[in-house]
Amino acid sequence: MFGAVMRRCRESEPKIALRRVAADLYIDHSNLAKWERGERTPPPEMVPRLDEVYGARGILTALYGTLVRLNAAAESDRLRAGRYMENPAYRNGDDDMERRAALQLLAGLTGLGVLGTPGISGEPLRRLLELSPDQAHRAIEDWELTCADHLHALRTRPPAQVAADLLIDLLAVRRQLDASTPEDVIELQRVMAALSTLHANVLTRLGDHGAAIRWWRTARQAADASGDLELQLSVRATETGHGLFGQRDPATVLRLTQNAQQIAGDHPSLGLALVLCSEAKALMLLGRHAEAQQTLKTFRDLVTADPPAVSIMTGYWKYGQLPNAENTIYAGVGNEAEANSAGERLLAVNSDYATAASVRLKGALCTVVNGGIDQGMQLAALVIDALPQVYNDKIVLQTGRMVLSAVPRHQRDRPSVAEFREMLALESAKSA
Repeated sequence: MFGAVMRRCRESEPKIALRRVAADLYIDHSNLAKWERGERTPPPEMVPRLDEVYGARGILTALYGTLVRLNAAAESDRLRAGRYMENPAYRNGDDDMERRAALQLLAGLTGLGVLGTPGISGEPLRRLLELSPDQAHRAIEDWELTCADHLHALRTRPPAQVAADLLIDLLAVRRQLDASTPEDVIELQRVMAALSTLHANVLTRLGDHGAAIRWWRTARQAADASGDLELQLSVRATETGHGLFGQRDPATVLRLTQNAQQIAGDHPSLGLALVLCSEAKALMLLGRHAEAQQTLKTFRDLVTADPPAVSIMTGYWKYGQLPNAENTIYAGVGNEAEANSAGERLLAVNSDYATAASVRLKGALCTVVNGGIDQGMQLAALVIDALPQVYNDKIVLQTGRMVLSAVPRHQRDRPSVAEFREMLALESAKSA
């Protein structure tokens, strides 16, 4: 949030160039860019100077101080408890003091025109202020509805906005877990696994792969604590599937799918089928096309038997997985008819922005595999160019790189290939 506000201040009228600000601050512009992207935090002694150069009228200083105090309270409590995602320490008057400071921030951010900017809505901060030790716990049914709401948001809203909203509910369920009765803990662990999975998904879309991997770990731990084998397998399947979008090496993903299959044993389930789905995609990316198609067949046989799915957030794990896998595998081996058929079936059940772009990019991939390099590059470029910038997430861009990597090495100096490569690099820089 601090970096986003920095950038908003700089880009407000009169807009100031990043390099000029860096020169005024006597720092390297690359470091300043990392602060604005939230990859690093400026040292405390630099914040008043940032306030001055950015023309932030004290907003940056106030925001920095409040966030540091809130983070310190949470970190202190986590260290004492020895647990990850532990409750922030709200003690006596400290809570009221922080609330007053945060409310002042809300007023300042509104005056600066920051709230309402994509990714920095005031709603997540407002909801954070509402959290308190005496807040009534939500019923499990309400948490299941919350999961469904976040899933809908994932498919319809910009990833940065979804991530901000998810963090608030992740904190809330964490706090409720610590104060719940044993009979509620199992269900709340399932909620934690579902929300952590969605958050890791969003972080993958944002290209924050290190944080995504840590949240996959949280999702696995929560699923394991719930004792729900189907959920354990489904979380692992989702983790490995997203790992193929620049997060992990395909060989590593393949090894993780094999580990998950050992957990599944011989009992047929949707979770096991989804693990095989990730395995088939990893094999395709490794160029092991015959094995990929055989694994796809096994996956299809399991799915068409309609095994039971996880009862929480069912639409996330179940619908569209088979046509998605078929669209990917058949495009990768150049089977245009089967790839197109699978793409149409996929869009019939899931037509969100990322899926629609992915299906069109798989069409470009199939064209390139079959020798139509210039045509495939042009089609892929049209898909990327047509997406609003806020939706150019890293999963879409990584699918574009999949198209690019299908070009034979001796053809990669073609003008159409060079142009598409430059477009991907430019879009990646924009969404960084």
